[in-house]
Amino acid sequence: MYLKDHFLIGGKHSVPNGNEVSGVICPSTEETIGTVPTATSADIDQAVDAARRAFDEGPWPRMSLADRVEILMSAYRILQPSIDEISRLTTAEMGVPITVATNGYTPRALALIPSLTKLVDQIVFEEERLGASSPALIWREPIGVAAAIAPWNGPFMNAIGKLTPALLMGCTVVYKPAPETPLDAYYFVDALYEAGIPSGAVNLVPGGREVGEHLVRHKGVDKVSFTGSTVAGRRVGAICGEQFKRVTLELGGKSAAIVLEDADLEVTGKALAMAAFGNSGQVCASFSRVLAPRALYDDVVELLADRASQQLVGDPFDPKTTMGPLVAERQRDRVEGFIASGLREDARLVTGGGRPVGLDKGWFVEPTVFADVTTDMTIGREEIFGPVVGVIPYDSVDEAISIANQSEYGLHGGVFSSDVEQATAVARRIRTGTVSVNGYLVNFDAPFGGVKCSGIGREFSVEGLLSFSEQKTVNYPLGLPDRSGAV
Repeated sequence: MYLKDHFLIGGKHSVPNGNEVSGVICPSTEETIGTVPTATSADIDQAVDAARRAFDEGPWPRMSLADRVEILMSAYRILQPSIDEISRLTTAEMGVPITVATNGYTPRALALIPSLTKLVDQIVFEEERLGASSPALIWREPIGVAAAIAPWNGPFMNAIGKLTPALLMGCTVVYKPAPETPLDAYYFVDALYEAGIPSGAVNLVPGGREVGEHLVRHKGVDKVSFTGSTVAGRRVGAICGEQFKRVTLELGGKSAAIVLEDADLEVTGKALAMAAFGNSGQVCASFSRVLAPRALYDDVVELLADRASQQLVGDPFDPKTTMGPLVAERQRDRVEGFIASGLREDARLVTGGGRPVGLDKGWFVEPTVFADVTTDMTIGREEIFGPVVGVIPYDSVDEAISIANQSEYGLHGGVFSSDVEQATAVARRIRTGTVSVNGYLVNFDAPFGGVKCSGIGREFSVEGLLSFSEQKTVNYPLGLPDRSGAV
């Protein structure tokens, strides 16, 4: 049992203002594995006040970049021996298979820290510009207090991916993890304070949707970084728009993978299986629409069905398991509702569609493949967030691109072809923030984010770091000051 009775506010274990406690449920056993206090508006106020004081008066924004980097890297070193422990917790919280968590998910999340600390060296924090009228200095400064709100489908990755860039740039942060997966963040925030981060620079307050909105609306917050559904993102964006508050929104997706006629089906099958069934399909960037040419259509459908049948669905703590449960009963109900709509709207169920035999406990759904899907079907339009993929036929590359672009989403996409130049040309025409060619990859060394209803702004890489900064221009009509002694 992971029992937490406190928040982390102002560098201290903070006693909650309310009495409500949230249970953390293991999705494979339906048993409670831990508890955390549920934040109230008063707790959010305390956290924002602590972050505000730390930004306005404290040392963190005024430290040298090298000192901030050293504290982040010290936290990284503190966390390294806990990789297996954090992996087990992630598996218990959300059901990702332990082999995936231990060999990929947790170490990759942790590797974001040294990756981002190296990338920050590419940022120019002060620049001289000699204009036609007068010279100027351009400063890049931390944006202020950042509110970071994360979803449940990658808890440790989200904690590191949101907190690290904000902190490196000199912001102070209030972090609200999802109620379903709040425990991983305690590891990172505890490590930051053990590493010597100043009081109030980072604050951790688990809570639900209501306090999340209070945090977004809080006048003490300068920037919101939100990852979640498009429905919730619209609400967050509207509030930030009212206040002209800076915002990054990483939202939903209905990403299309276009299989061209010369695609290597072995390479394609491996990537499509990972993209459709990895993390039980609970990935915003998953390929839930596969567009196949009629000449290869049956082959692609058969390929996906075969890959689905190879998934070992079961106990996520079993090293042999490749696909675990969905995160919650409501999520399984949602996915089963989409499967029912596919049957109702005459999509052809090729494989899956039910609950795995013998798994009476846990929120499991079979990996599911639909054929003969059209763009007007619910499963062809809406984000499912489960292990369900629909195969859509096309007659020409132009038609495939048109189908891909019909979606209101634009987060990710894929193109599969033996001709990389041709694939690149197709990728250029897809309206989406990211495209993977002959694979499935979210590249943390490159900017990640969406267009249309998939969000605003970019995360990771240099662009993600820059999103936590503002530019200030200082004009010098009589000439620049002597900066020979500047550090």
